[in-house]
Amino acid sequence: MTALPANSISRSSDRLISLLLLPVILIALGPILRLLGEGISVGTGAPLVHAAEVLTRPSTLTALQHSLVTAGAGSLISVLIGSAFAFVVALTDIRAKAALVFCLMIPMIIPPQITALAWMQVTGPSSVLLKTLGIAPPLGSPQPLYSAWGISLLLGIQHASIIFLTLRAGLRMIPGDLVEAARIAGARGWRVWAQIVLPLSLPSLAAGAAMTFVTALGNFGIPAMLGIPARYSTLPTLIYQRLAGMGQSVLAEVAVLALLIGMVAIAGVMMGRLFLRRRSYGLVGLSSQPLSLSLGSKRPVVETVLWGFIFCTLVLPLLALVSTSLIPAYGVPLTFESATLKAWAEVLFRQPVTKRAYLNSLMLAASAAVILMAVSIPLAWIMSRRPTRLTRAVDTLVDLPYALPGVVLAISCILAFMRLPFGFTLYGTLTIILLAYLSRFLVVMLRPVQAAIGQMDPAMEEAAASSGARLGRRLMDIVLPLSAPAAAAGAILVFLTAVNELTVSALLWSGGTETLGVVIFNLEDSGDTVMASALASSIVAVVIGLMAVVQLSASRLPKGTVPWQG
Repeated sequence: MTALPANSISRSSDRLISLLLLPVILIALGPILRLLGEGISVGTGAPLVHAAEVLTRPSTLTALQHSLVTAGAGSLISVLIGSAFAFVVALTDIRAKAALVFCLMIPMIIPPQITALAWMQVTGPSSVLLKTLGIAPPLGSPQPLYSAWGISLLLGIQHASIIFLTLRAGLRMIPGDLVEAARIAGARGWRVWAQIVLPLSLPSLAAGAAMTFVTALGNFGIPAMLGIPARYSTLPTLIYQRLAGMGQSVLAEVAVLALLIGMVAIAGVMMGRLFLRRRSYGLVGLSSQPLSLSLGSKRPVVETVLWGFIFCTLVLPLLALVSTSLIPAYGVPLTFESATLKAWAEVLFRQPVTKRAYLNSLMLAASAAVILMAVSIPLAWIMSRRPTRLTRAVDTLVDLPYALPGVVLAISCILAFMRLPFGFTLYGTLTIILLAYLSRFLVVMLRPVQAAIGQMDPAMEEAAASSGARLGRRLMDIVLPLSAPAAAAGAILVFLTAVNELTVSALLWSGGTETLGVVIFNLEDSGDTVMASALASSIVAVVIGLMAVVQLSASRLPKGTVPWQG
């Protein structure tokens, strides 16, 4: 049998596999194109006049200013927190690194509305924890988190792990030989860090900062929980309030607002890429030992500071959240006599909306993870082994639904799936939420799989083809086993993120399609803080439990399966 060329494949197989690109384009990019068509109708004057009128309203300009302030300040806080942890964890000899990384990842996995709810129980005159300790402010005192700085602080804490992950990956690539050469030349201490480590880590830091800014810009949970009571509107909350108050009659208006958020987000990404182009470094000798610095006698002090920060930003808010869930009514101090599980029993076993939300969220998250895993492996193979103009374009544009704020994607899906042919509509169904999840999280699954397939030697597939193995057999026997760890890591991350998602589902849900994030937001918005805290506490327990199972199984799983360890 004659060996087939490296790029040989039957035309029929090419056509069958290329069909995979069609649903990807329709689901991932179709809604965004529909939004562009709704917000900017080129060739007619009236829509442009309407867009200009929406963009120049005082409410729009105020919300834009608030979004830029909170997203910018929150990103700066994330940079300070995430970079401090990354430098210490990646470069020094502190102990219990795995436990520290695990705790730092929890705020990113916990939904932002739960983060806001937990912190609201730490501060303010109605804090159950402060009342129990006897240090609560007097009644009538303002809630300090209902402000721009409160929103910025929680955005910074929520997204610090993004900076940590991107910067740690960059720091791991700095070879220790560079630092040893600097030390031989007489450099010591802070000079080594300032002149070698910091400049080489700036590209990773800039990439993380751009991603953090875009994520903070589109965050809905924290600005909604803290900003709406204080009448401090950002662009996502303004869109939500307009759509919730006036329904489908304002779709054209909110489409313009969504495009405005998208333009700001893209501008942030482009600025980050421009910085990266000017600050790119070519590192050689990466096979040497990575940089490792000894803290010596300062190690216990550094460890105490890091774990103290984890306690104040993670343990204390969650402790306050659980304390609130154990009281009979909000504002009552927690004592042995007043402690009760009535709120837990009510919200978990008696409220049908909670059971429905748990089922909806778990089903949507699991379905998104499974579907994306099934799609991403052959899609990544096509992009790697059969590059064309179409695949390159899809590869570039597939980042867009994730890079844009979730509220933009939600409006796009409403416009795309609300009026389908023959009077059919997906609006108000679980299907539209699932499609939005598939669009948003496709890149989260695709990129790790692409990296894994890109490292495979094509000679293995060529040898199988020369032996008569068809394409399906080669994908099942060679590509799938080798890319499975990366796909599993992506699936874990997609599931943990989607199960608590709020920004997208807040605009897409209707009666019967509630998700967990929506139910918590609605409970707190209606004033039922105790039940909201009980439900939030149960979700945190589930999320941390799932993460713990994955972490404890890490030693028995293939390398690269646990996403926060890679």
